[in-house]
Amino acid sequence: MSLLRVVGRPMLASMFVAGGLESVRHPQHVAPAAEPVVRPVTDRVPLLPDSTEQSVRLNGAVQVVAGLLLATGRMPRSAALALAVTLVPTTLAGHRFWEEEDPDRRVQQRIHFLKNLTMLGGLLIAAGDTGGAPSLLWRSRHAARDLRREAHLAQRSFRAGARPAAAAGRIRAALPH
Repeated sequence: MSLLRVVGRPMLASMFVAGGLESVRHPQHVAPAAEPVVRPVTDRVPLLPDSTEQSVRLNGAVQVVAGLLLATGRMPRSAALALAVTLVPTTLAGHRFWEEEDPDRRVQQRIHFLKNLTMLGGLLIAAGDTGGAPSLLWRSRHAARDLRREAHLAQRSFRAGARPAAAAGRIRAALPH
């Protein structure tokens, strides 16, 4: 594994582990800000808890687990994707700069919004990072192509051998016994 991945993944994951632990331990601190985002989502997705605090706790737990997986390099692509999914509602709930009246708070919220957008970009890059190895999709496409080529060659070989064999069989059948 490259040194950049060994160092970069824990750095990217650190914010999610710390923030996720805070959300798991003290969901009441962010529940009021999360309410406008959590309510419409829980109305559409019946699997999610009805309580905003429980949804915040669940989001935090996913961030902790996925953050630890990303930091340790275990299932890093899936972990990065899970973190990206949790970051969207977190950003929309916590950094609604367009609703701020105070110019100073608006600037601060915009900065945090853009910081989260930047982290989302990093997570998407990490989710697509195959570590220099071909992706499963690439490997499966090439394996299918190779299999088709081998089948075509086997078919041609069979046909090429079958014609002379059939001709020899006809000649042999025509010969007196």
